[in-house]
Amino acid sequence: MDLPEELPGLGARLRERRTRSGLTLEAAAARVGLSPAHLSRLETAKRQPSLPVLLQLSRVYGVPVDVLLGHEPAAPSSVVRGGAAAPPPSAGGWTYTAAGAPGRAMQALRVHIPLLVQDAVVRVHPGEEWIYVLAGRLAFTLDRDEYQLEPGDAAHFDSMRPHRLVARSEAGVDLLFMHTLLQSPTAELCLP
Repeated sequence: MDLPEELPGLGARLRERRTRSGLTLEAAAARVGLSPAHLSRLETAKRQPSLPVLLQLSRVYGVPVDVLLGHEPAAPSSVVRGGAAAPPPSAGGWTYTAAGAPGRAMQALRVHIPLLVQDAVVRVHPGEEWIYVLAGRLAFTLDRDEYQLEPGDAAHFDSMRPHRLVARSEAGVDLLFMHTLLQSPTAELCLP
């Protein structure tokens, strides 16, 4: 069954970025930890990727997530204004908005994680991450240690360490999220 496309044009942009990267469907899928059939369904808009899959694809293709989402500004800018932003797009139940300029080695996003969405997903990928809780409570697991983060709390860590983000507030959790964009064959270590 075809799902309605939440993010218009995303599938075509995924295919275009993959071909620009010189990767076959099979090679790109292997680097992201997906089957070629699943990546094909993403590229034909029969499925919507989760935020972790979008992050993995952005690393493999060497572009910020906002480029995959079609948010390429006409001219590079160091300022991102929040007042004129469109409603935030959604992937895998999470919503996110660019909070930094594109084309940098580090990407900044404002992320909303709803309660009971992607709670079991453990992530492992090259790079570093920094999260800052804006609203709500977040259960943050790093390796085997779990931390309860409240508004104003932050975490900065090597993202090769297994980590998990889970909303613990009824209204979900809002956070600032920054990560490095690295192209690496070790991207296949991501656990969807």
